Amino acid sequence: MAVAQQTVLILGGTSDIARATALVFARHDWVVRLAGRTLSELQREADDISARTSRKVTVHAFDVLNTSSFVEFADTLPELPDLVISVVGLLGEQSRSEVDTEHAKEIIRSNYEGPALILSLFAERFVARGHGAIIGISSVAGDRGRGSNYFYGSAKAGFSAFLSGLRNRLAISSNIHVMTVKPGFVRTKMTEDMKLPPLLTAAPAEVGEAVFKALGRRKDVIYVRSIWWLVMLIIRLMPERIFKRLKL
Repeated sequence: MAVAQQTVLILGGTSDIARATALVFARHDWVVRLAGRTLSELQREADDISARTSRKVTVHAFDVLNTSSFVEFADTLPELPDLVISVVGLLGEQSRSEVDTEHAKEIIRSNYEGPALILSLFAERFVARGHGAIIGISSVAGDRGRGSNYFYGSAKAGFSAFLSGLRNRLAISSNIHVMTVKPGFVRTKMTEDMKLPPLLTAAPAEVGEAVFKALGRRKDVIYVRSIWWLVMLIIRLMPERIFKRLKL
């Protein structure tokens, strides 16, 4: 009797991290479903991954800001996936968000509200079914607020707290695994204009491989490059009277 392939749904499917992660899962014989706002871009990614791996990749319209559409989105998927990964995120512009409330709201909703609500929806369906896994791509920016990106960082801090609470609840009451991923700096379209330190900067493929390996080990929280754990520990422990005088 044939064993059914596992299915992964990747939200924010046109990002560099999403593409790299999808490729890793496809190479390990998972059925991949990419979801995002622009179907034409998603289809290009799906065709490329299918050509590289000979695995099935489908595309699905999803807008993280349109929270009223979440139930319909989940209902119209071919099946309830085994794993959902949220790679949704918007770095935005800190200086603009300080004076433009609409831009600030978009950052907060893209990085916290939307991802938290859609993952909560899938969590309840996984509980009803009896199995499933959830992965949220958060950020080291959420470990402590910094003047250079506190709208983005605070939204990611909220998302990390949501994932932690969800993990705690489901670990006690069900077999649903929840993992938080903190990539640190990653060479992507979102960071292409930034000068990034090589030691602290991962490639998208590195993130994808780290996610897949950590899922197999049922890790709870991972920093893609372990050096970030030490860096953020130092930053978190720094006294506020000193920290507030730093330009970070």
